[in-house]
Parts: sequence; C-alpha cells; structure tokens
Amino acid sequence: MRTNRVLLAVAASVMAFALTGCGGDDGGSKVPTAASGGATTASGGAAAGDGAGDDVAAYVAAQGKYVKCLRDNGIDAPDPDAQGNIDFGGGDNVRALKKDPKFQAASEACAEFVTAVPESVEKGNQPALTAAQIKVKQEYATCMQKNGAADFPDPGPDGLGQGEWDQTSAGAKRATRICGPIVGVPATAAPGKG
Repeated sequence: MRTNRVLLAVAASVMAFALTGCGGDDGGSKVPTAASGGATTASGGAAAGDGAGDDVAAYVAAQGKYVKCLRDNGIDAPDPDAQGNIDFGGGDNVRALKKDPKFQAASEACAEFVTAVPESVEKGNQPALTAAQIKVKQEYATCMQKNGAADFPDPGPDGLGQGEWDQTSAGAKRATRICGPIVGVPATAAPGKG
C-alpha cells in the first residue's frame, strides 16, 4: 500500500510538470539543484521570500532533497525546475519507470522526502480561465450552495476554488448530482472502471 502512495506522489510530480506552462522572468532566474536542495538566484544569493514565493522555494528545496535521495538510491533523476517540477520524460517513460523495481525501491526509500504541491504552484500550472468559464464556475458554486453543500467555496476572481468543503455529507453528494451537468458531469454518471 505504501508503494502505491509513493508512486501516486511521483505521478503527481510528473503531472504537475506536464501541466506547467511557460512563465516570465522576474529579474533573477532561480536555478534549483539537487545538490543544494534549494533555489538560488543567478547572482548566487538565496531567493527572496514573498509569501507564495516562500511556498515555491520550500517546495523546490523539498523536491531537491527527493531528487538527491533518488540519485543516492541509483536513479538518474533530473533536477527540479524553478517551480519544483521533476521531468521524468512523461508518457511511456513514466509508465516504464513506475514498473521498474529499482525505481520502486528508490521511491519507497525516499518517501519521507515526498511533499504536497503548494497551492501557489498548482495555480501557476493552470491556464487562465475565460470569462465564460469563470461564469460557469460561479454558477456551479451557487448551485452547490443552494442544493445542500452550503460550505462549497465561491471561486475567486480567476475562477479557481478558494478553500476546502465537506464532500462526504449527504447534502454535498445530492448537490453534486444536481449541479454536475453545469460543469459537464452527467447526473447519472456510469461507475468508474479500473
């Protein structure tokens, strides 16, 4: 069971990388290395803290430790990028890697270094929503709140979610069935396979 969680965390890291878009330069390019375990600016100083930037810097440092551990356990893992994403090659490469017993053993040995992707990185990896998409998100939130999920968060100005809510209550499940068609989920979805 632990192996599955580790592999899921690795898959999440890979997916986060796959969803990463191109970003602008903020004046000092951050270059993380597995050896340093953190981000430094081109001039060699530590990255300055700015709230969300602190989250990213901490995540990059954690990913650097994870990569170093993988390397110490015989896996030729690439350095994380400036957002902490690790490029294992995607697609077929990732599927082959997940089946490799050597990688599985290294992943388990390095499980203590796996960390959750910070919200600021996740949001940075998502494309900007159009005004029409934001309106749909707002309609969905209103529907959910009126139909049993009173704690469903309102989307922010960018259309992205703004917090946690109880998805397990009977009201939340009812609201999800009623409001699903607003976001393209059929009210009578077939059971999942797998």
